[in-house]
Amino acid sequence: MKNVLITGSSRGIGAATARLFAKEGCNVYINYNKSEEKALELASSLGACAIKADVGNSNEVENMFASLPPLDILCCNAGIGKTGLIQDMSYEEWREIFSVNTDGVFYCIKNALPKMIQRKSGNIVIVSSVLGLRGGSCEAAYSATKGALIALTKSLSKELGPSGIRVNSVAPGAIDTDMLAYLDAAEKAEIISSCSADRLGSPEDVAKMICFLASDDASYISGQIFGVDGGLII
Repeated sequence: MKNVLITGSSRGIGAATARLFAKEGCNVYINYNKSEEKALELASSLGACAIKADVGNSNEVENMFASLPPLDILCCNAGIGKTGLIQDMSYEEWREIFSVNTDGVFYCIKNALPKMIQRKSGNIVIVSSVLGLRGGSCEAAYSATKGALIALTKSLSKELGPSGIRVNSVAPGAIDTDMLAYLDAAEKAEIISSCSADRLGSPEDVAKMICFLASDDASYISGQIFGVDGGLII
């Protein structure tokens, strides 16, 4: 039975991923920071374990991993968004989004690796974004963090491959989660019109790709970025 940690998994893509891994019979560890009620409810429904940690805090990440068994699968999903003109963004806001979206991935991978390397086995799936591939107006900070994750995915695939560890990334497009709550109906319709699929994506659409990449069926796939965007980028 595989042990899997999904960061930021109290809702949205993370929660959908937790459900799929649980359905496959994995031991699922649901990481959360602020959404305790949702995390505990999800964990209870899946027979999983909820564990609190701010991934942007290295001490909290170290404490979280100290309480975990060796991981077979690490899904780095936790992330926050911030929209607005770059000149209006404060230094603190810039640091916060990088702390969670980029530093948090580094902290989690760093702490997961010793046992993965020792066993010469492991799968890491990083959730990036289509904005990391193409950028976005008024989304400079978010796009920059996700672009960094794409470069990290490719670099770690080369670095960790000899240790039996695969690293891949999914790049979601417009997914119907809390992160799109700031858009009104007309703005969502405009995005949908740009998608070949003619709809917003669901968290389950992304979760299925994550679970595939972590499976033995993807044993010859590493260092790749998989768009789950309904044809938004072609």
